[in-house]
Amino acid sequence: MAVEKLIVDHIDTWTTALQTRSTAGRGSSGKIELYGIKKLRELILELAVRGKLVPQDPNDEPASELLKHIAAEKAELVKQGKIKKQKPLPEISEEEKPFELPMGWEWTRLGSISNYGFCDKAEPEDVTPETWILELEDIEKVTSKLINKVTFAERPFKSSKNRFSQGDVLYGKLRPYLDKVIVANEPGVCTTEIIPITSYGNIYPEFLRLLLKAPNFIIYANSSTHGMNLPRLGTEKAQQAVIELAPIQEQLRIVSRVDKLMSLCDQLEQHSLTSLDAHQQLVETLLTTLTDSQNADELAENWARISEHFDTLFTTEASIAALKQTILQLAVMGKLVPQDPNDEPASELLKRIAQEKAQLVKDGKMKKQKPLPPISDEEKPFELPIGWEWCRLGECINLISGQHLKPDEYEEECHGEMLPYITGPAEFGLISPTYSKYTNEKRAIAAKGDILITCKGAGLGKLNVADTNIAISRQLMAINVIRMNSEYLKIILDSMYGYFQSK
Repeated sequence: MAVEKLIVDHIDTWTTALQTRSTAGRGSSGKIELYGIKKLRELILELAVRGKLVPQDPNDEPASELLKHIAAEKAELVKQGKIKKQKPLPEISEEEKPFELPMGWEWTRLGSISNYGFCDKAEPEDVTPETWILELEDIEKVTSKLINKVTFAERPFKSSKNRFSQGDVLYGKLRPYLDKVIVANEPGVCTTEIIPITSYGNIYPEFLRLLLKAPNFIIYANSSTHGMNLPRLGTEKAQQAVIELAPIQEQLRIVSRVDKLMSLCDQLEQHSLTSLDAHQQLVETLLTTLTDSQNADELAENWARISEHFDTLFTTEASIAALKQTILQLAVMGKLVPQDPNDEPASELLKRIAQEKAQLVKDGKMKKQKPLPPISDEEKPFELPIGWEWCRLGECINLISGQHLKPDEYEEECHGEMLPYITGPAEFGLISPTYSKYTNEKRAIAAKGDILITCKGAGLGKLNVADTNIAISRQLMAINVIRMNSEYLKIILDSMYGYFQSK
């Protein structure tokens, strides 16, 4: 089956398969990954390096001859003193060959056909203000498109960098950037985490780039990295990587075909992103009609309009997240349930909260709080129902700030009366916190039922509820609710997630 037919016949599958990127915090902006198109790109690369994208031509000089030319070229370069003689690389075993190659192709090792691991260095005094300075952040993942081109004048450096020439393949050896591979269109210098690769025997750099981005090579590279904090592909492992070598003439045909297919993927991706953006704008516009409703009848009418198209509107994680946030907003605006005139007004509740806090201060159970400023009309974003009151969060809670514990103040196993110790939102879990550290220190304790809120870092505003007494670190605070329903307060705080993230 032609690849174009495979794409066209299953275009809905490729363009509608989405995945949420794993990032800190909540929300959806910028986190949607077009999973189907990503997999389509991988399939194209896989077919390319297996020789299944273009037909073989029996008139092409076989890759076995190309390997002979490369061996002769390397021997001459050694003789001229331009490169060092290389240690023999091990023979390729049958177990290292993951599939059968087409006629005219050969298995070889990356170190046999390139100078991987050997490049000139550049110092600051060796470059001009116009010299291209490349970092990993300048290359887009998956597509390997160059998204930023910076000169030495804009990005000066002090330590040694790798120097590259026009036509070199630039390979990001650092995990998780092992699929960042470009061909240099001009000379420059790059971070030492990018390896400039020059191939021998007139191998097309663009073909070598495809080999390094192919799924099999990425799997090999990921399994061959070393180092804990910044895992990277070592030189010896890279040189020993087994790769597929096509005849020179076929390399050119493969590169041309891949370029056309990747361009088609770009078009599909742009169309899908545009459709997603338009869909999300429509969803948010319709949901805004709910929060802008002036009375119960208008709210019911607006909801009826949305519910008629529910299955069409709420099909993505972003749209469902927006619906959840709208429900929370309606709740805190008093628009989800009718008010009962027989309910005691919130003004009376605030009086009792103030009395209880005063008693807690008198009993030494909490510190006296500094007076909070009065709430101005500008701070009130909407009109409250009858019986409701605006108040500051600090008026109705006791806030406990987390405290950092040293490594010798906690353990990974619980003994006796030790308390769980959590350091941030990564330990919140889906429902209740998850525990991997325990301590006897009781400097900052969240009581069972307290609301845990993240006060620092990327997860700012993220919430959970303590299911037992917990020691908390300084990235967290515990909210001890006074005379209020803690679940209701959590709904309010959940609705304010965007506010917290903006601070």
